[in-house]
Amino acid sequence: MHAMQYELTLPADYDTGIIRARVARIGHLLDDWEGLGLKAYLLRERGQFGSPVNQYAPFYLWNTMEGMNTFLWGGAFQGLSNDFGRPSVRQWSGVAYEEGRAAGSPARFAVRGDGLVPEGVELAEVMGDAARETERLAGEEGAVLAAAAVDTSRWEFVHFSLWEHDAPKAEGDVFQVLHTSAPGRERLARGRQW
Repeated sequence: MHAMQYELTLPADYDTGIIRARVARIGHLLDDWEGLGLKAYLLRERGQFGSPVNQYAPFYLWNTMEGMNTFLWGGAFQGLSNDFGRPSVRQWSGVAYEEGRAAGSPARFAVRGDGLVPEGVELAEVMGDAARETERLAGEEGAVLAAAAVDTSRWEFVHFSLWEHDAPKAEGDVFQVLHTSAPGRERLARGRQW
């Protein structure tokens, strides 16, 4: 599993209806994308659910590097770049993935929490803790799925979870889920990724 996200932080007075309409118009285009485990089309709106900003920030879980690279280099990502400018794309190596207790339910909210991998620690222990946290989150009422990944260039973790309700039991930035494309979700490897 490989995780990826880009963020488009929009002006405070931006009409987020434009993003909603865009996702309604084109979101289905990745519903059968080869190599994609899951894409969650995420939106934060200033003043809602604790958000200080308007932000469009899709989050991806990839089954294959070829699928991700085809998305980035094959033209699909170019449309977003043409419309909004080319954003920085964050990438993380997978640590763990679990289906949640509400796995069959549509996701309404997502939570993305970040953290640093401390210096001077045993990496196997820290990654094991991240895998256990993923399992804990997935076991919470309302959890659709949970994942953890790490950016080894910055030694930063990301914990990502999807929820069926607006009271997620995870810490981090809360996003509304506008659409989910999940052509290869059933092929995402469960548990720890090493």
